[in-house]
Amino acid sequence: MPVINSIAAEAETLKEWRRHLHRNPELLFECVKTAAFVVDKLKSFGISEIHEGIATTGVVAIIEGRGPGRTIGLRADMDALPMDDLSGTEHASTVPGVAHTCGHDGHTTMLLGAAKYLAETRNFAGRVALIFQPAEEGGGGGKVMVEEGMMDRFGIEEVYGIHNAPGDPEGHILTAPGALMASADEFRIEITGVGGHGAEPAESVDPIPAAAAMVGALQTIVSRNVSALDRLVVSVTEVHAGTAHNIIPGTAWLGGTVRSFRPEIRDLAERRMREIAETQAAVFGCTATVLYERGYPPLVNHPEQARFAAEVAREVVGADKVDADTAPIMPAEDFSYMLEARPGAYLFLGQGDTPNCHHPKYDFNDAIAPTGASFLARLVERALPIDNA
Repeated sequence: MPVINSIAAEAETLKEWRRHLHRNPELLFECVKTAAFVVDKLKSFGISEIHEGIATTGVVAIIEGRGPGRTIGLRADMDALPMDDLSGTEHASTVPGVAHTCGHDGHTTMLLGAAKYLAETRNFAGRVALIFQPAEEGGGGGKVMVEEGMMDRFGIEEVYGIHNAPGDPEGHILTAPGALMASADEFRIEITGVGGHGAEPAESVDPIPAAAAMVGALQTIVSRNVSALDRLVVSVTEVHAGTAHNIIPGTAWLGGTVRSFRPEIRDLAERRMREIAETQAAVFGCTATVLYERGYPPLVNHPEQARFAAEVAREVVGADKVDADTAPIMPAEDFSYMLEARPGAYLFLGQGDTPNCHHPKYDFNDAIAPTGASFLARLVERALPIDNA
């Protein structure tokens, strides 16, 4: 079956919803207006069971099918990023310093499109839990929703999500069993020396050479401590030291991110970072303290659910537009917490040759919204067939 005709007919409406959300972005858990918009639309579809205030501004709505059966969860994230919108579109963000530059406005729109269709047709047996999540961009809203008991409260047995994919062909769907996205850890290395006059370095203990050496040494974790068959990224993204040209500072610090897929590699990276930082600092007469914060775990698709989702995708977009064994990527996603709690799968929906996510000129491609909404709707109908009720 191709894209659902009734959803395709709503393309202009979906575009209007998405562009409204794009103009009015909100950060982290403060998705107050976004959640209100979602609830208003859900009510207009005739959905009566709507639960608000989960993880502060999260929403879960339940659609009952035509008979008893399992409960399938469909998730969309709602929050934006703390950056300016430089897309130059007429629907650009009206909120300075906040922009939907990752496409969560599109994800919310696709789930609303699927919700409208499912509420009208109810061509399934069981229940659908529509999960509208805040705070994916660093806040861990998915973790909070799970910790607040969402899965048990609503009896969710499987859960699925989808993300736009700039650079992949428009309308293509990609997924894979196993690890699909990396874990995301943050580090800060604080280096302490002894400050002094820039003209008298021998009277000080300069932390800057220690910091400079440390940046290079940290790269040996990837090149010399991990097999070339494993994936690991260690990126130093911040270097801070000094206040003036003639002052040797007493302190310096480095910050960055670590990405990996396996727990053992994650452990190794943290251990080696501590060893390298402490010993490199000592070489230069300094001391170092490593602050290492573990963030989102790897996103790991369950094999059976990934296989099933790929089957549904083939029905919607055609077999030639589905990659069921796509390569893992290093960005992270807090949908990983939901997949730790329940079987399920995550997929990517190609949006063509556009700026990448988190780029200030990024904008969601409205042309793919009917495809994403159709996929989510068909997934429910295939997972919860009436014949088996």
